[in-house]
Amino acid sequence: MSRSYHESVEEMYKIVKESGLTNVFDRYEKQKNKCIFCMQGLSCQLCSMGPCRIMKNTEYGACGIDANAMAMRNMLHRHILGASAYTHHAIEAIKTLKAVAENKSKMFDIKDKEKLIWFAKKLGIKTEGRDIKEIAMDVANFIWEDLHRYSQEESKLVEIFAPEKRKRIWKELGIFPGGVLHEILDAATSSMTNIDTNYISLAKKGMRLAIATCLACQLPLEIIQDILFGTPKPHEAYVDLGIIDPEYVNIAVNGHEPFVAFALLEYIKREDVQEAARKVGAKGVRIIGSIETGQEMIQRIGDKNFSGLVGNWIFQEFLLATGAIDVFATDMNCTLPSLKEYADKYNFEIIPVNRLVRLRGVDSGLDYKPENIEEIVREIVNRAIENFKRRKKNSYKIPDKKKKIIAGFSIEVIEGVLDKVLDYIVKGDIKGIVALVSCTTLRNGPHDYNTVTLAKELIKRNILILSMGCGNAALQVSGLTSLEAINLAGNGLRKACNELKIPPVLSFGTCTDTGRVAYLARIVADKLNVDIPDLPVVASAPEYMEQKATIDAIFAIAYGLTVHVSPIPPVTGAKDLVKLLTEDVERLTGGKLILEDNPIKAAEIIENVIVEKRKRLNLST
Repeated sequence: MSRSYHESVEEMYKIVKESGLTNVFDRYEKQKNKCIFCMQGLSCQLCSMGPCRIMKNTEYGACGIDANAMAMRNMLHRHILGASAYTHHAIEAIKTLKAVAENKSKMFDIKDKEKLIWFAKKLGIKTEGRDIKEIAMDVANFIWEDLHRYSQEESKLVEIFAPEKRKRIWKELGIFPGGVLHEILDAATSSMTNIDTNYISLAKKGMRLAIATCLACQLPLEIIQDILFGTPKPHEAYVDLGIIDPEYVNIAVNGHEPFVAFALLEYIKREDVQEAARKVGAKGVRIIGSIETGQEMIQRIGDKNFSGLVGNWIFQEFLLATGAIDVFATDMNCTLPSLKEYADKYNFEIIPVNRLVRLRGVDSGLDYKPENIEEIVREIVNRAIENFKRRKKNSYKIPDKKKKIIAGFSIEVIEGVLDKVLDYIVKGDIKGIVALVSCTTLRNGPHDYNTVTLAKELIKRNILILSMGCGNAALQVSGLTSLEAINLAGNGLRKACNELKIPPVLSFGTCTDTGRVAYLARIVADKLNVDIPDLPVVASAPEYMEQKATIDAIFAIAYGLTVHVSPIPPVTGAKDLVKLLTEDVERLTGGKLILEDNPIKAAEIIENVIVEKRKRLNLST
C-alpha cells in the first residue's frame, strides 16, 4: 500500500506507469520539497514588494503585516474561493428550478413535490390552492434575493435555518451574515493589501462567510436538487473501477454540479437511444459516476442505466486508463489538468459541460444552460456512440474490483429512526456521532489511508459516522458503507446497526451536504433542548484538500462543533492565530479546531471529546 488504500488504484497505477503517462502520484513525489514559509502560512505575494516572509528577526512584511494577520488573510483567501464555488453551484440550481417553473427545460421536472411544499412553507411562501410551479418560482426567487442581500442586512435563510441559540451568539459576536455574494465581496476586499490586517477581524469575516455559505447556499441548493431529482433513500449500489463494462457506450460524469448528469440519465432511458448504441456494436449506453457528481447520483439512483460510482478525484486518471470510457463529461469542479493526454492515448472525448471549465488542450465545451439541456445531452450521447467505434480497438484493463454498498441516508431517512438512535446514544451503545466531511489528499499518507483508518478506529469505538465528500467515496470503496462492515464495529454500535439494519458508516452525500448535516444537527439539538456544542458530535476532515474544505471547517467551528482536520493547515507559524482556532474560539462559539495527522491518535482525541460531552449531558460513559 505505497500509494493508495485501494487495490484497484494500485493495479491501475502500474498500468499507467508502464504507459509513460504522467499521474497524480508521481507528480506529487516531484513536489514534495515544500517551502517552509508557505507551509506555516508566513508567505505573502499580494503586492509588488513581495514575496514577503516572516522569519526569525523579520517579524513583519514590508507593509508591516505580522504573522497572525498574514496567515489568517491567506486562509480567508481560500475561504473566498470555496464560498464562490458553492455559490456558483447554488446559482445553477436556482436557474434550473426557475427553468422548470417556466416550462423552459424539458429534461427536468419537480420529482419531490412534498419537499417543495415543505421548503416553501419554511420560507413563509403561501402554498395552499396554488400551482406547484408557481410555488417553485417563488422559492427560486426567495433564494436568489437572499444570495444577493447586502452584507449589513441579515440573511433570511440563516435566520430560518440556524438554531436560536446559535443566532444569539452570532449576533453578539457580530458574525451573523448577510447574503453570501456580498459576504464574498466584503471578504475579498478586506483581503487586499493594507485593508484589514487584524487577524481577529479577518477570522470573524471568515466565520460570517462560512455561515452564509453553509446555511444560505449549500442547504438550499441541496434541497433544490432533492426537489428536482428526488430525496435520497437507502438502496443498494455499486462502487470501484470494476463497475465498468467495456461493451457499453460509457459516459463518465465528473464534478460537483450534477444537472447535465441527471439529464443524461433521463435521455439514455429512451429506447431509440439504446438502439442507436446497439447498432454500433455496443450493448447499450450507461452512465459512470465520478467524484461528487457521481456521488449526487448514487445517493438517489439504483437504475440499471447508471453503473455506479468509481471513486473520488484521485481515481480520475486510473478510470480513464481502463480504456473503456467514451466521453468524460466534466462540470465544475475537480477535473485534473492532465486529462487531454489520457484522451489522446485511450480514445475518449473530454467535454466540459460548464462554462468555467477548460483544460490544457480543451478550450471549448457544451456548456450547461437549463433551457438547452436536451440539445446538450443529445450531442454528448451522439458523440459517445460515435466514439465507441473508435475506442473498440483499445485493450481494456479493468480491475476486477466492485463492492455493493448502501447509499441514500438523507435527513428524512435519519429522522425516521432518530428516536431509536438517540435511545442507543443515551444507553451508550452509540457513544456519539462523527460527521466525516473530507476530500482526499496525498499530503498525509497514501491515498485514502487516513480517512479509512480513522473511520475504522471510530466505529470500533462505538461511534457512528455520517460520511460526505470525496472521503465518502473512500469509505464506500473500502466497504465501510456496507452491511458487512457492521462486523468491524464495537459491540454497542454493532448491536444498534444490526437492529436498525444500517451500516456503521452512513453514506450521507457530498461536501455540499455540509448544510444538510448542519440542519440535521439542529433537529437533534432542538429535540434534546440543548445547544449544538452540547451534542456528542464531532466533525472531521481527515484528508482535506482544497478551498471548499476550509470554508466547511470554519463553519463547523462557528456552529459550535469540535473539528478535527488533517493535514495540518498552513497556520502554524502564527502562534496567536493557532491559539485562537484551537483554544480561545471555544469560549466564544463552543467550537474549536483539533490538529492531528495520525488517524489513530485523532480517533482517541475525538472519542475523548465525545466522552466529555456525554458527561456534561449526564450520560453514561
